[in-house]
Amino acid sequence: MSATGPQSTFRGLPVIPPRESLTTTAPRKIAKSFLAIEQSEGAGAKVRRSVGTPQLRNFSPFLMLDHFAIPPGAGFPDHPHRGQETITYLLSGAVDHEDFAGNKGTIAAGDLQFMTAGRGIVHAEMPQQNADGAPNVGMQLWVDLPAELKSCEPRYRDLRAAEIPEATADAGKVRVKVISGLAFGTESLKELAYTPVWLLDFTVQPGGRVTQALPQGWNAFAYTLNGTTVFSSDGVSRPVDQYHNVVFDAAGDSIEASVEPTAEREARFILVAGMPLDQPIVQYGPFVVTSRDEVMQAMRDYQTHSNGFERAHNWESEIGKSMVR
Repeated sequence: MSATGPQSTFRGLPVIPPRESLTTTAPRKIAKSFLAIEQSEGAGAKVRRSVGTPQLRNFSPFLMLDHFAIPPGAGFPDHPHRGQETITYLLSGAVDHEDFAGNKGTIAAGDLQFMTAGRGIVHAEMPQQNADGAPNVGMQLWVDLPAELKSCEPRYRDLRAAEIPEATADAGKVRVKVISGLAFGTESLKELAYTPVWLLDFTVQPGGRVTQALPQGWNAFAYTLNGTTVFSSDGVSRPVDQYHNVVFDAAGDSIEASVEPTAEREARFILVAGMPLDQPIVQYGPFVVTSRDEVMQAMRDYQTHSNGFERAHNWESEIGKSMVR
């Protein structure tokens, strides 16, 4: 889903703090864990939403996390954004993208798209039609932007599966895709999201154990995709099944996770951490700003095709027209 025009100069904050500040002496406790309930979203899509529900709000910089399944004929036709970033991680299938600036492309299984909406974007995200009729499955994370960057020009950064560094630990029982951040001495690519966010995709075999450092003071959670993962701290262990969001306390410098040696299958979870932003969050649908007045302004700008939404006038995506009605 790369932009076809010139890329903006990267204006984001560093994603990896000094390594000497990353320690593992104080594992974080679990603040809560809860099942992400499946619900309908967009036009025919199904999502398991965890961040952005009554169970987990005001968890800066995170606004929303959807584990989506988009069947053929469904999708997310033309819609706007302002003031946030979206990170889309495709787990299976393929999804097309198109926006009002002429940018278009496709991400496939294992690929990601980092989109900085900035002052305004209108786009469509539509699944490809799989021959077997299987849904296109992935994760989409919404991240707040620092107030001073909310008026930046929109930006895209594709991250292809082949570009993502991988690391192993515990005699090969632990594998991690280092999408963003640092794990087992392996660093991710840089200049992905403007707001510093770590994304680590762990697969743990029975008997495997993970001790993963996190930047101190950052908010963090794990989303369990497969199997049963045991999260531990201070001698207390909690097994967590798939489709749960595990929210960690802010205090501490790391997380500990494992899979029982007697488990029947491997476990997989996405570990996410982000730098909290010291600013108000006022959200109205896809507009994320810092005051009610800015929400009203965003709505006026979108309706009048101004201040970032000029190109929305009379624009329709080609891929959105393919929606089965």
